[in-house]
Amino acid sequence: MTDSLADKRYAPANAIFVDKVTAYIDPGVEIGEGTIIEPNTTIRGRSRIGANCRIGPNSVLQNATLGDRCTVFASVIDESTLQDDVQVGPFCHVRGGSLLETGVRLGTGAEVNRSRLGKGTKSNHFSYLGDAEVGANVNIGAGAVTCNYDGKNKNKTVIEDGAFIGSDSMLVAPVRIGKKAATGAGSVVTKDVEDGAKVAGVPARRVRRRE
Repeated sequence: MTDSLADKRYAPANAIFVDKVTAYIDPGVEIGEGTIIEPNTTIRGRSRIGANCRIGPNSVLQNATLGDRCTVFASVIDESTLQDDVQVGPFCHVRGGSLLETGVRLGTGAEVNRSRLGKGTKSNHFSYLGDAEVGANVNIGAGAVTCNYDGKNKNKTVIEDGAFIGSDSMLVAPVRIGKKAATGAGSVVTKDVEDGAKVAGVPARRVRRRE
């Protein structure tokens, strides 16, 4: 009986299913050649997945668009776009029409909401990026948060190319972090940081220009 139910599920011909019994794919979902669908994965709505991706195990995609060679491991992608060579997971949540450009990497416990992350940007451990415009090749340290909600409004954080956001930094929006600027671990940033500057402390103050 199990085999019979599995055979009736929608299974795009291009996809490679590790366990078709535990994969749930909505009719109309598009999956590129050579993409592997791992167990306990659900793909819904108008999702489109490129070639040679690996989705799952334990992932949910809802109206998601993925380029080629993406990996989504034990994570949720909702109403968002991943360009080529993006790695997400485990335990990440990408939502709110977010855009992850080519080569972005999200590691354990990262959340992105209503934000754009530029090419090559990395957030490898436990972070929240909400209402953020993040440039290319930015490093987001463990525990960093864009504090986007002031109790009434959602405010924007801008992080420019090559910036380094130290672990446990709190970026209190609206705020801008300049190109190749850096924040020290545990900083609470309440004012804009100019290009190349390094700030640290609570509240964050300028320490020196970043080398």
